[in-house]
Amino acid sequence: MSANAHSDAPLIAGLLLAAGGGRRLGGRPKALLPYRDRPLVENAVRVLREAGCGPVHVVLGASAAEVRERADLSGCVVVDNPDWAQGMGSSLRVGLTSLAGTGARAALVSLVDQPGIGPAAVARVLRAYRSPTSLVAASYAGERGHPVLFGADRWADIAATATGDKGARVHLARHAGELMLVECADIAEAFDIDTPPDLARLL
Repeated sequence: MSANAHSDAPLIAGLLLAAGGGRRLGGRPKALLPYRDRPLVENAVRVLREAGCGPVHVVLGASAAEVRERADLSGCVVVDNPDWAQGMGSSLRVGLTSLAGTGARAALVSLVDQPGIGPAAVARVLRAYRSPTSLVAASYAGERGHPVLFGADRWADIAATATGDKGARVHLARHAGELMLVECADIAEAFDIDTPPDLARLL
């Protein structure tokens, strides 16, 4: 059962980073890659919702206007990252800022280009939430991956150190001893859609 399954459960927001321009895919925005006849971003939103995240915030960047037009993001808080080309760190900062005032006790961060990670893995990470200082990540054969859960008390430091494509790596490295890994290799595949050969995984 997910962390948000009951009204008295802590509010854990889903934060979807979907700003990438798909540089190695010939400039095809990842959010709009076709997956099951719909834009890939819709699948990522569905996964967060089915796992129990709420609210769901989506950070757009490359071709943001087209994504808003073509993808059904109803019910989501959609925010634009004008600096998306600077890397994932800028999108993470924008996303965490958008969560201010929501009352969320934690943010579960997922990436739009990992369709092999479904609701079961996300829910497993959600269940590891303990407090606003929680720091949790899915792992695959012992290797840290996504999604990652950041308790709200950590957001300010993460935003201050998230630069380039490093995302939250600086914070994670500084607090490695506090990180809880949740093994998900038995229920998910953590591949990314980065290059043209990877597109076959969307079929």
